[in-house]
Amino acid sequence: MPTYRPGPVSLILAALVALFLLLPLLAVIPVSLTPTRMLAMPSGELSLRHYRALIEDPRWINSILLSIRIGVVSSAFSTVLALCFSLGVWMFQPRFTAALVGFVLLPMVVPPVVSAITLYFLLTSISGVSSFFGYDTWLGVAMAHAVMTVPFATVLILVSLSQLDRRIDLAARGLGATVWERATRIIMPNIKFGIVTAALLSFVLSWEEIGVTLFITSVNAITLPRLMWMGLRDNIDPAIAALSVILIIITVLVLAARSAVVRLRGGQ
Repeated sequence: MPTYRPGPVSLILAALVALFLLLPLLAVIPVSLTPTRMLAMPSGELSLRHYRALIEDPRWINSILLSIRIGVVSSAFSTVLALCFSLGVWMFQPRFTAALVGFVLLPMVVPPVVSAITLYFLLTSISGVSSFFGYDTWLGVAMAHAVMTVPFATVLILVSLSQLDRRIDLAARGLGATVWERATRIIMPNIKFGIVTAALLSFVLSWEEIGVTLFITSVNAITLPRLMWMGLRDNIDPAIAALSVILIIITVLVLAARSAVVRLRGGQ
């Protein structure tokens, strides 16, 4: 088949569009090097003081570690719930499948403010019973994030199951495999990419969640997005720009590594 390569005009237009989209991100780099205590473009002198602040200030380190912990727990919990629900719907095909799926997807449809208020009252009620799991606790935040990310994980796993040939499960069932064996040895290995994708997406959504977190935290469970929001609201800390640059670099490195792996597999 003939290959069609874009002409120089198309390449120039694509480069201009990409540059236009990247300009807001590139503008953060010089701001992160400002020597002043406020967000401003540097005027001649450059400084790494705000990058040092990310290391020397324990608030940033603690919030990053807390966000990672919450993201891992939330991702694991939401992925397990989504996997159990999706397998049950796909294997047993209950009569009210559409209603059940719609119920699970409600947090995706309901405005985040409504979900945040509901979770606030739920966690404050739980706080009266247990201080370990409730309002302004890291485990309570993780469970709240799981509630918000379960619909996205469910959609990804259901899509993976929709591409799986049901005759594989029927054959295993005909050979006497139990429900547990069919789920763990037949179905899950064939949708492992969807499961991993659901877990990664749940972690990313938990990592950047701010709307619900503002309602269910106060002074103890300060995640990274909440600390950044506090810095922007109170004193516009330039350390936020430095942190943004670091996150951009990490994202670029991950994408570059993924592209390199895809090219290596394609070459083989």
